[in-house]
Amino acid sequence: MSSASSHEHPPFGFSTRMRVDFADTDAGGIVYFGRYGRYLERAIIDYRRAAGVPLIGEEGHLFAIRSFEVAYHAPLRFDDDVEVFVRLGRIGTTSHAMEARLERLDADGALHVADAAAVIVGVDSWDGGRPTPMPHHMRQAFEAFEARTH
Repeated sequence: MSSASSHEHPPFGFSTRMRVDFADTDAGGIVYFGRYGRYLERAIIDYRRAAGVPLIGEEGHLFAIRSFEVAYHAPLRFDDDVEVFVRLGRIGTTSHAMEARLERLDADGALHVADAAAVIVGVDSWDGGRPTPMPHHMRQAFEAFEARTH
């Protein structure tokens, strides 16, 4: 199943690239399904860094994954070059949702391999903390970054 690159299909305004590590693969050299979360996490961290948002949140509003889902379309293999496109799906009172599209890059172009999404809630502490309102400056940083990248 091949598709055109996300460069041709906005609204993904941010992407980051990485390579598939051997440790992410099974005995056949294919990325184990449970490892896709690692690619999404790395891309979200790169997105936060570019947006000027604290990487793990901040005291009183620490980022915790509430849900994570992946739809697989094609396999990734050891040493594949992967581009992960990331965008803010929505921003709520205590949480925000990130959406991603993963593409394998090679000499023939890009192949759409997966779509992923995560809902991230801010909590007051790591030990089972309660949800907390997103600080205004974080909300502004997310919204300004999305506006700049589109």
